[in-house]
Amino acid sequence: MEAKTRSRGVVVAGFAVAVLGAYAAGHHNAVGGQPIVQGLEPVAAQVPSAAPSVAPSGTPDFSAIVSAYGPAVVNIRVKHLGGQSADGSDQPSSALGSGFIISSDGYILTNCHVVDGADEVTVRLADKRSFHATVVGADKTTDVAVLKIDADSLPTVKIGDPSQSKVGEWVVAIGSPYGLDSTVTSGIISAKARTMSDDAATPFIQTDVPVNPGNSGGPLFNLKGEVIGINSMIYSRTGGFQGLSFAIPIDEAMHVKDQLVKHGSVSRGRIGVGVQSLDQDAAKSLGLDTPRGALVGSVDPDGPAAAAGVQNGDVILSLNGQPVTDANELPSRVMQLTPGADVPIEIWRHGAQKKLTLTVGTAQSSAQRAAGAEPRPHAAPAKLGVAVRPLTDDELQQAGVDSGLLIEQVQGPAARAGLQPGDIIVGVNDTAVSSVDELRQMIAGSRGRVSIVIARDGAQMSVPVQLG
Repeated sequence: MEAKTRSRGVVVAGFAVAVLGAYAAGHHNAVGGQPIVQGLEPVAAQVPSAAPSVAPSGTPDFSAIVSAYGPAVVNIRVKHLGGQSADGSDQPSSALGSGFIISSDGYILTNCHVVDGADEVTVRLADKRSFHATVVGADKTTDVAVLKIDADSLPTVKIGDPSQSKVGEWVVAIGSPYGLDSTVTSGIISAKARTMSDDAATPFIQTDVPVNPGNSGGPLFNLKGEVIGINSMIYSRTGGFQGLSFAIPIDEAMHVKDQLVKHGSVSRGRIGVGVQSLDQDAAKSLGLDTPRGALVGSVDPDGPAAAAGVQNGDVILSLNGQPVTDANELPSRVMQLTPGADVPIEIWRHGAQKKLTLTVGTAQSSAQRAAGAEPRPHAAPAKLGVAVRPLTDDELQQAGVDSGLLIEQVQGPAARAGLQPGDIIVGVNDTAVSSVDELRQMIAGSRGRVSIVIARDGAQMSVPVQLG
Protein backbone atom coordinates (compact mmCIF):
# COMPACT_ATOMS: atom_id res chain seq x y z
CA MET A 1 0.00 0.00 0.00
CA GLU A 2 1.25 3.41 -0.79
CA ALA A 3 -0.30 6.64 0.23
CA LYS A 4 -3.89 5.65 0.86
CA THR A 5 -6.89 7.85 1.29
CA ARG A 6 -10.52 7.52 2.20
CA SER A 7 -13.64 8.10 0.19
CA ARG A 8 -16.47 7.58 2.67
CA GLY A 9 -14.54 4.92 4.54
CA VAL A 10 -12.62 3.51 1.59
CA VAL A 11 -8.87 3.98 1.71
CA VAL A 12 -7.02 3.47 -1.53
CA ALA A 13 -3.33 2.86 -2.09
CA GLY A 14 -1.17 5.32 -3.91
CA PHE A 15 -2.49 8.77 -4.67
CA ALA A 16 -1.40 12.40 -4.59
CA VAL A 17 -2.72 15.35 -2.60
CA ALA A 18 -5.89 16.94 -4.01
CA VAL A 19 -9.45 17.79 -3.02
CA LEU A 20 -12.40 19.32 -4.81
CA GLY A 21 -12.86 22.84 -3.54
CA ALA A 22 -9.64 22.77 -1.52
CA TYR A 23 -6.90 25.14 -2.50
CA ALA A 24 -3.22 25.34 -1.68
CA ALA A 25 -2.49 28.26 0.60
CA GLY A 26 0.16 30.06 -1.41
CA HIS A 27 -0.12 33.63 -2.64
CA HIS A 28 0.47 34.26 -6.35
CA ASN A 29 0.29 37.65 -7.99
CA ALA A 30 -1.32 36.27 -11.14
CA VAL A 31 -3.45 33.19 -10.68
CA GLY A 32 -4.92 32.78 -14.14
CA GLY A 33 -8.55 32.72 -13.11
CA GLN A 34 -8.39 29.90 -10.57
CA PRO A 35 -8.89 30.85 -6.92
CA ILE A 36 -6.00 29.71 -4.75
CA VAL A 37 -5.77 30.04 -1.00
CA GLN A 38 -2.33 31.28 -0.37
CA GLY A 39 0.52 31.48 2.02
CA LEU A 40 0.45 31.55 5.74
CA GLU A 41 3.69 32.89 7.04
CA PRO A 42 4.44 31.31 10.43
CA VAL A 43 6.29 32.70 13.33
CA ALA A 44 8.64 30.44 15.23
CA ALA A 45 11.69 30.54 17.40
CA GLN A 46 12.37 29.53 20.95
CA VAL A 47 10.21 27.70 23.45
CA PRO A 48 8.03 30.04 25.48
CA SER A 49 9.06 30.28 29.10
CA ALA A 50 5.50 29.87 30.32
CA ALA A 51 2.21 28.45 29.15
CA PRO A 52 -0.23 30.95 27.68
CA SER A 53 -2.28 32.81 30.25
CA VAL A 54 -6.05 32.91 30.04
CA ALA A 55 -7.86 36.14 29.32
CA PRO A 56 -10.97 37.07 31.35
CA SER A 57 -13.09 35.86 28.45
CA GLY A 58 -11.55 32.40 28.74
CA THR A 59 -9.55 32.75 25.53
CA PRO A 60 -5.84 31.92 25.91
CA ASP A 61 -3.28 34.70 25.65
CA PHE A 62 -0.93 33.67 22.82
CA SER A 63 1.56 36.51 23.24
CA ALA A 64 4.21 34.30 24.91
CA ILE A 65 4.20 31.92 21.94
CA VAL A 66 4.41 34.77 19.45
CA SER A 67 7.23 36.43 21.35
CA ALA A 68 9.24 33.24 21.73
CA TYR A 69 8.74 31.71 18.29
CA GLY A 70 7.77 34.56 16.00
CA PRO A 71 11.40 35.31 15.09
CA ALA A 72 11.74 31.84 13.50
CA VAL A 73 8.89 32.40 11.04
CA VAL A 74 9.96 33.68 7.63
CA ASN A 75 8.43 35.25 4.57
CA ILE A 76 9.18 33.50 1.27
CA ARG A 77 9.16 35.38 -2.03
CA VAL A 78 9.35 33.41 -5.25
CA LYS A 79 10.02 34.58 -8.79
CA HIS A 80 9.10 32.73 -11.97
CA LEU A 81 10.81 34.14 -15.04
CA GLY A 82 8.09 32.80 -17.29
CA GLY A 83 7.90 33.10 -21.07
CA GLN A 84 7.87 36.06 -23.40
CA SER A 85 5.11 38.35 -24.56
CA ALA A 86 4.29 39.11 -28.21
CA ASP A 87 6.80 41.96 -28.28
CA GLY A 88 9.55 39.67 -26.97
CA SER A 89 9.72 41.12 -23.46
CA ASP A 90 9.91 38.90 -20.37
CA GLN A 91 6.76 38.39 -18.31
CA PRO A 92 7.97 37.32 -14.86
CA SER A 93 5.54 36.46 -12.08
CA SER A 94 5.99 36.31 -8.34
CA ALA A 95 4.44 34.53 -5.38
CA LEU A 96 4.45 34.76 -1.61
CA GLY A 97 4.43 32.13 1.08
CA SER A 98 5.59 31.37 4.57
CA GLY A 99 8.07 29.05 6.23
CA PHE A 100 9.83 28.40 9.52
CA ILE A 101 13.40 27.78 10.60
CA ILE A 102 14.07 24.29 11.96
CA SER A 103 17.84 24.51 12.51
CA SER A 104 20.10 27.37 13.57
CA ASP A 105 22.27 26.88 10.47
CA GLY A 106 19.50 27.85 8.08
CA TYR A 107 17.26 24.91 7.15
CA ILE A 108 13.66 26.00 6.56
CA LEU A 109 10.43 24.06 6.05
CA THR A 110 7.66 25.24 3.75
CA ASN A 111 5.17 23.84 1.24
CA CYS A 112 6.25 22.35 -2.07
CA HIS A 113 3.60 24.36 -3.90
CA VAL A 114 5.11 27.61 -2.59
CA VAL A 115 8.44 27.04 -4.37
CA ASP A 116 7.37 24.72 -7.19
CA GLY A 117 9.00 25.80 -10.47
CA ALA A 118 10.69 28.81 -8.86
CA ASP A 119 13.62 30.45 -10.60
CA GLU A 120 14.51 32.58 -7.58
CA VAL A 121 13.62 32.13 -3.90
CA THR A 122 14.21 34.85 -1.32
CA VAL A 123 13.72 34.38 2.41
CA ARG A 124 13.09 37.40 4.61
CA LEU A 125 13.52 36.97 8.35
CA ALA A 126 11.47 38.62 11.07
CA ASP A 127 14.42 40.96 11.72
CA LYS A 128 14.09 42.18 8.07
CA ARG A 129 17.28 40.51 6.80
CA SER A 130 16.90 38.86 3.38
CA PHE A 131 18.75 35.83 2.00
CA HIS A 132 18.84 33.97 -1.29
CA ALA A 133 17.53 30.45 -0.61
CA THR A 134 18.43 27.15 -2.22
CA VAL A 135 15.71 24.52 -2.63
CA VAL A 136 17.30 21.46 -1.04
CA GLY A 137 14.43 19.25 -2.10
CA ALA A 138 10.67 19.22 -2.61
CA ASP A 139 8.10 16.45 -2.41
CA LYS A 140 4.80 16.98 -4.22
CA THR A 141 3.12 13.97 -2.65
CA THR A 142 3.21 15.45 0.84
CA ASP A 143 3.56 19.08 -0.29
CA VAL A 144 6.73 19.55 1.78
CA ALA A 145 9.86 21.44 0.70
CA VAL A 146 13.17 22.16 2.42
CA LEU A 147 15.09 25.41 1.85
CA LYS A 148 18.58 26.42 2.97
CA ILE A 149 19.95 29.89 3.57
CA ASP A 150 23.57 30.81 4.30
CA ALA A 151 23.27 32.02 7.89
CA ASP A 152 23.92 30.80 11.40
CA SER A 153 22.80 31.35 14.99
CA LEU A 154 19.23 31.64 13.76
CA PRO A 155 16.14 31.31 15.99
CA THR A 156 14.33 28.01 15.58
CA VAL A 157 10.97 26.47 16.36
CA LYS A 158 10.36 23.58 18.70
CA ILE A 159 8.93 20.46 17.05
CA GLY A 160 5.97 18.83 18.77
CA ASP A 161 4.10 15.53 18.57
CA PRO A 162 0.80 15.80 16.64
CA SER A 163 -0.38 12.47 18.01
CA GLN A 164 -0.66 14.04 21.46
CA SER A 165 -2.96 16.82 20.26
CA LYS A 166 -6.70 16.55 20.77
CA VAL A 167 -9.74 17.73 18.85
CA GLY A 168 -10.99 20.91 20.48
CA GLU A 169 -7.58 22.16 21.61
CA TRP A 170 -6.46 25.69 20.82
CA VAL A 171 -3.87 26.17 18.07
CA VAL A 172 -2.10 29.22 16.65
CA ALA A 173 -0.87 30.06 13.16
CA ILE A 174 1.69 32.72 12.27
CA GLY A 175 2.24 33.73 8.67
CA SER A 176 1.97 36.37 5.97
CA PRO A 177 -1.56 36.32 4.52
CA TYR A 178 -1.63 38.62 1.49
CA GLY A 179 1.96 39.58 2.32
CA LEU A 180 1.10 40.95 5.80
CA ASP A 181 4.11 39.63 7.70
CA SER A 182 3.89 38.09 11.17
CA THR A 183 0.10 37.87 11.24
CA VAL A 184 -1.18 35.76 14.14
CA THR A 185 -4.48 33.86 13.99
CA SER A 186 -5.96 31.24 16.29
CA GLY A 187 -8.65 28.60 16.48
CA ILE A 188 -9.16 25.00 17.51
CA ILE A 189 -8.39 21.60 16.08
CA SER A 190 -11.59 20.56 14.32
CA ALA A 191 -10.57 17.03 13.33
CA LYS A 192 -7.52 14.81 13.00
CA ALA A 193 -6.40 12.36 10.35
CA ARG A 194 -8.68 14.05 7.80
CA THR A 195 -8.23 12.46 4.38
CA MET A 196 -9.55 14.62 1.60
CA SER A 197 -9.97 12.52 -1.54
CA ASP A 198 -8.77 9.51 -3.49
CA ASP A 199 -5.74 11.61 -4.41
CA ALA A 200 -4.71 12.59 -0.88
CA ALA A 201 -1.86 10.81 0.80
CA THR A 202 -1.65 12.95 3.94
CA PRO A 203 -3.97 12.67 6.96
CA PHE A 204 -4.39 16.40 7.61
CA ILE A 205 -4.99 18.22 10.86
CA GLN A 206 -8.22 20.15 10.27
CA THR A 207 -8.67 23.45 12.10
CA ASP A 208 -10.86 26.54 12.02
CA VAL A 209 -7.82 28.82 12.20
CA PRO A 210 -8.24 31.70 9.71
CA VAL A 211 -5.63 31.27 6.99
CA ASN A 212 -5.51 32.99 3.63
CA PRO A 213 -3.31 33.41 0.56
CA GLY A 214 0.27 33.80 1.73
CA ASN A 215 -0.09 31.55 4.79
CA SER A 216 1.10 28.42 2.97
CA GLY A 217 4.13 26.80 4.54
CA GLY A 218 3.72 28.48 7.92
CA PRO A 219 3.69 26.68 11.27
CA LEU A 220 0.72 25.59 13.34
CA PHE A 221 1.53 25.79 17.06
CA ASN A 222 -0.05 24.11 20.07
CA LEU A 223 -0.35 25.93 23.37
CA LYS A 224 3.07 24.63 24.45
CA GLY A 225 4.60 26.62 21.63
CA GLU A 226 5.42 23.47 19.67
CA VAL A 227 4.90 23.18 15.93
CA ILE A 228 2.48 20.35 15.21
CA GLY A 229 1.74 21.09 11.56
CA ILE A 230 2.48 23.03 8.37
CA ASN A 231 -0.48 25.11 7.19
CA SER A 232 -1.08 23.93 3.67
CA MET A 233 -4.55 24.51 2.27
CA ILE A 234 -8.14 25.54 2.93
CA TYR A 235 -11.51 24.37 1.70
CA SER A 236 -13.12 27.25 -0.13
CA ARG A 237 -15.56 28.01 -2.91
CA THR A 238 -14.38 31.62 -3.11
CA GLY A 239 -10.59 31.38 -2.75
CA GLY A 240 -10.77 32.97 0.72
CA PHE A 241 -11.06 31.47 4.19
CA GLN A 242 -14.41 29.83 4.98
CA GLY A 243 -13.73 28.12 8.28
CA LEU A 244 -11.88 24.99 7.09
CA SER A 245 -8.10 24.93 7.02
CA PHE A 246 -5.72 21.99 6.86
CA ALA A 247 -2.19 21.39 8.11
CA ILE A 248 0.34 18.66 7.33
CA PRO A 249 1.29 16.82 10.55
CA ILE A 250 4.82 17.88 11.47
CA ASP A 251 6.05 14.34 12.17
CA GLU A 252 5.32 13.37 8.57
CA ALA A 253 6.92 16.57 7.31
CA MET A 254 10.08 15.94 9.35
CA HIS A 255 10.30 12.39 8.00
CA VAL A 256 10.20 13.81 4.49
CA LYS A 257 12.68 16.53 5.44
CA ASP A 258 15.21 13.98 6.69
CA GLN A 259 15.16 12.14 3.35
CA LEU A 260 15.28 15.31 1.27
CA VAL A 261 18.30 16.62 3.18
CA LYS A 262 20.10 13.28 3.06
CA HIS A 263 19.17 12.02 -0.41
CA GLY A 264 17.46 14.86 -2.24
CA SER A 265 14.40 12.66 -2.84
CA VAL A 266 11.89 10.60 -0.90
CA SER A 267 11.38 6.84 -1.01
CA ARG A 268 8.17 5.39 0.39
CA GLY A 269 6.98 2.03 1.47
CA ARG A 270 4.26 0.06 -0.25
CA ILE A 271 2.37 -3.07 0.81
CA GLY A 272 -0.22 -3.27 -1.98
CA VAL A 273 -3.64 -3.25 -0.34
CA GLY A 274 -6.78 -1.13 -0.43
CA VAL A 275 -8.51 -0.80 2.94
CA GLN A 276 -11.55 0.74 4.59
CA SER A 277 -12.72 1.59 8.08
CA LEU A 278 -14.98 -0.65 10.13
CA ASP A 279 -18.22 0.40 11.78
CA GLN A 280 -19.81 -1.33 14.77
CA ASP A 281 -21.93 -3.70 12.69
CA ALA A 282 -19.04 -4.71 10.42
CA ALA A 283 -16.77 -5.32 13.42
CA LYS A 284 -19.41 -7.43 15.12
CA SER A 285 -19.97 -9.52 12.00
CA LEU A 286 -16.25 -10.26 11.90
CA GLY A 287 -16.09 -11.19 15.58
CA LEU A 288 -14.22 -8.10 16.76
CA ASP A 289 -15.15 -6.61 20.12
CA THR A 290 -14.78 -3.02 18.89
CA PRO A 291 -14.46 -1.30 15.50
CA ARG A 292 -10.69 -1.24 15.08
CA GLY A 293 -8.14 -1.96 12.42
CA ALA A 294 -8.34 -1.60 8.65
CA LEU A 295 -10.52 -3.96 6.61
CA VAL A 296 -8.74 -5.20 3.50
CA GLY A 297 -10.96 -4.68 0.48
CA SER A 298 -8.44 -5.42 -2.27
CA VAL A 299 -5.00 -6.98 -2.52
CA ASP A 300 -2.53 -6.43 -5.33
CA PRO A 301 -1.77 -10.01 -6.42
CA ASP A 302 1.83 -9.01 -7.17
CA GLY A 303 2.30 -6.89 -4.05
CA PRO A 304 4.11 -7.44 -0.75
CA ALA A 305 0.93 -8.08 1.25
CA ALA A 306 -0.20 -10.85 -1.11
CA ALA A 307 3.24 -12.46 -0.91
CA ALA A 308 2.97 -12.41 2.89
CA GLY A 309 -0.43 -14.11 2.81
CA VAL A 310 -2.79 -11.17 3.38
CA GLN A 311 -6.24 -11.79 1.87
CA ASN A 312 -9.39 -9.84 1.05
CA GLY A 313 -11.58 -9.65 4.15
CA ASP A 314 -8.66 -9.65 6.59
CA VAL A 315 -8.51 -6.86 9.16
CA ILE A 316 -5.07 -5.33 9.72
CA LEU A 317 -4.74 -4.85 13.50
CA SER A 318 -1.12 -3.72 13.66
CA LEU A 319 1.79 -2.95 11.38
CA ASN A 320 5.43 -2.94 12.37
CA GLY A 321 4.45 -3.31 16.02
CA GLN A 322 2.09 -0.31 16.06
CA PRO A 323 -1.67 -0.82 16.54
CA VAL A 324 -3.93 0.32 13.71
CA THR A 325 -7.04 1.83 15.23
CA ASP A 326 -8.55 3.07 11.97
CA ALA A 327 -7.94 2.70 8.24
CA ASN A 328 -7.03 6.40 7.99
CA GLU A 329 -3.86 5.77 9.96
CA LEU A 330 -2.47 3.14 7.64
CA PRO A 331 -1.44 5.19 4.57
CA SER A 332 1.07 7.41 6.34
CA ARG A 333 2.35 4.47 8.38
CA VAL A 334 3.07 2.53 5.21
CA MET A 335 4.65 5.52 3.47
CA GLN A 336 7.16 5.84 6.29
CA LEU A 337 8.27 2.20 6.14
CA THR A 338 11.69 1.51 4.65
CA PRO A 339 11.50 -0.30 1.29
CA GLY A 340 13.09 -3.73 1.55
CA ALA A 341 12.58 -4.02 5.29
CA ASP A 342 10.85 -7.06 6.80
CA VAL A 343 8.05 -5.91 9.12
CA PRO A 344 5.48 -7.80 11.19
CA ILE A 345 1.81 -7.40 10.38
CA GLU A 346 -0.98 -8.70 12.59
CA ILE A 347 -4.34 -9.52 11.02
CA TRP A 348 -7.76 -10.75 12.11
CA ARG A 349 -9.13 -13.63 10.06
CA HIS A 350 -12.03 -16.00 10.78
CA GLY A 351 -12.34 -14.87 14.38
CA ALA A 352 -8.68 -15.20 15.30
CA GLN A 353 -5.48 -13.16 15.24
CA LYS A 354 -2.72 -14.17 12.88
CA LYS A 355 0.84 -12.86 12.64
CA LEU A 356 2.60 -12.53 9.30
CA THR A 357 5.81 -10.94 8.04
CA LEU A 358 5.97 -8.93 4.84
CA THR A 359 8.80 -7.34 2.90
CA VAL A 360 8.02 -3.68 2.23
CA GLY A 361 7.91 -2.68 -1.42
CA THR A 362 8.74 0.67 -2.98
CA ALA A 363 5.95 3.07 -3.85
CA GLN A 364 6.03 4.68 -7.26
CA SER A 365 6.32 8.42 -7.56
CA SER A 366 3.32 10.62 -8.19
CA ALA A 367 4.57 11.20 -11.73
CA GLN A 368 4.65 7.46 -12.40
CA ARG A 369 1.17 7.05 -10.98
CA ALA A 370 -0.11 9.95 -13.03
CA ALA A 371 1.27 8.25 -16.12
CA GLY A 372 -0.87 5.24 -15.32
CA ALA A 373 1.98 3.00 -14.20
CA GLU A 374 0.06 1.92 -11.14
CA PRO A 375 -3.57 0.85 -10.81
CA ARG A 376 -6.00 2.63 -8.52
CA PRO A 377 -8.00 -0.17 -6.92
CA HIS A 378 -10.97 1.91 -5.76
CA ALA A 379 -10.89 4.90 -8.07
CA ALA A 380 -14.44 5.94 -8.87
CA PRO A 381 -15.55 6.62 -12.45
CA ALA A 382 -15.55 10.41 -12.56
CA LYS A 383 -18.52 10.75 -14.92
CA LEU A 384 -20.74 8.54 -12.73
CA GLY A 385 -19.90 10.03 -9.34
CA VAL A 386 -19.47 7.00 -7.08
CA ALA A 387 -16.75 5.51 -4.93
CA VAL A 388 -16.96 1.73 -4.87
CA ARG A 389 -15.20 -1.38 -3.66
CA PRO A 390 -15.47 -5.10 -4.40
CA LEU A 391 -17.63 -7.17 -2.07
CA THR A 392 -16.19 -9.88 0.14
CA ASP A 393 -17.41 -13.45 -0.32
CA ASP A 394 -19.58 -13.15 2.78
CA GLU A 395 -21.12 -9.91 1.50
CA LEU A 396 -21.86 -11.48 -1.88
CA GLN A 397 -23.60 -14.36 -0.16
CA GLN A 398 -25.61 -12.08 2.12
CA ALA A 399 -26.67 -9.91 -0.83
CA GLY A 400 -27.59 -12.93 -2.96
CA VAL A 401 -25.53 -11.81 -5.96
CA ASP A 402 -22.71 -13.50 -7.85
CA SER A 403 -20.68 -10.32 -8.34
CA GLY A 404 -20.92 -6.60 -7.82
CA LEU A 405 -19.44 -3.44 -6.34
CA LEU A 406 -20.54 -1.85 -3.08
CA ILE A 407 -21.17 1.90 -3.34
CA GLU A 408 -19.35 3.72 -0.53
CA GLN A 409 -19.95 7.33 -1.62
CA VAL A 410 -22.29 9.05 -4.04
CA GLN A 411 -22.18 12.49 -5.64
CA GLY A 412 -22.94 14.24 -8.92
CA PRO A 413 -24.90 12.27 -11.54
CA ALA A 414 -25.27 9.16 -9.37
CA ALA A 415 -26.67 11.15 -6.45
CA ARG A 416 -29.11 12.99 -8.70
CA ALA A 417 -30.33 9.67 -10.09
CA GLY A 418 -31.04 8.34 -6.60
CA LEU A 419 -28.17 5.91 -6.08
CA GLN A 420 -27.25 5.54 -2.40
CA PRO A 421 -24.32 4.37 -0.29
CA GLY A 422 -24.89 0.70 0.42
CA ASP A 423 -26.34 -0.03 -3.02
CA ILE A 424 -24.58 -2.78 -4.95
CA ILE A 425 -23.83 -2.15 -8.63
CA VAL A 426 -24.29 -5.48 -10.41
CA GLY A 427 -24.43 -4.30 -14.00
CA VAL A 428 -24.31 -1.46 -16.52
CA ASN A 429 -26.66 -1.58 -19.51
CA ASP A 430 -27.43 -5.24 -18.75
CA THR A 431 -23.74 -6.20 -18.68
CA ALA A 432 -22.55 -7.71 -15.41
CA VAL A 433 -19.88 -5.84 -13.43
CA SER A 434 -17.42 -7.66 -11.20
CA SER A 435 -14.47 -5.25 -10.79
CA VAL A 436 -13.70 -1.56 -10.46
CA ASP A 437 -11.74 -1.67 -13.71
CA GLU A 438 -14.73 -3.11 -15.56
CA LEU A 439 -17.00 -0.37 -14.23
CA ARG A 440 -14.49 2.30 -15.13
CA GLN A 441 -14.16 1.00 -18.69
CA MET A 442 -17.93 0.74 -19.15
CA ILE A 443 -18.53 4.28 -17.92
CA ALA A 444 -15.58 5.71 -19.87
CA GLY A 445 -16.97 4.23 -23.06
CA SER A 446 -20.51 5.46 -22.46
CA ARG A 447 -22.15 8.72 -23.39
CA GLY A 448 -25.34 10.35 -22.26
CA ARG A 449 -27.66 8.07 -20.28
CA VAL A 450 -26.75 4.64 -18.91
CA SER A 451 -28.77 2.09 -17.01
CA ILE A 452 -27.17 1.08 -13.70
CA VAL A 453 -28.49 -2.21 -12.32
CA ILE A 454 -28.31 -2.22 -8.53
CA ALA A 455 -29.21 -4.57 -5.69
CA ARG A 456 -30.93 -2.86 -2.75
CA ASP A 457 -32.72 -4.42 0.20
CA GLY A 458 -32.82 -7.84 -1.42
CA ALA A 459 -34.24 -6.64 -4.73
CA GLN A 460 -32.68 -5.57 -8.02
CA MET A 461 -33.66 -2.52 -10.01
CA SER A 462 -32.45 -0.55 -13.01
CA VAL A 463 -31.68 3.13 -12.45
CA PRO A 464 -31.16 5.48 -15.40
CA VAL A 465 -28.26 7.89 -14.89
CA GLN A 466 -27.43 10.90 -17.02
CA LEU A 467 -23.63 10.94 -17.00
CA GLY A 468 -21.70 14.09 -16.20
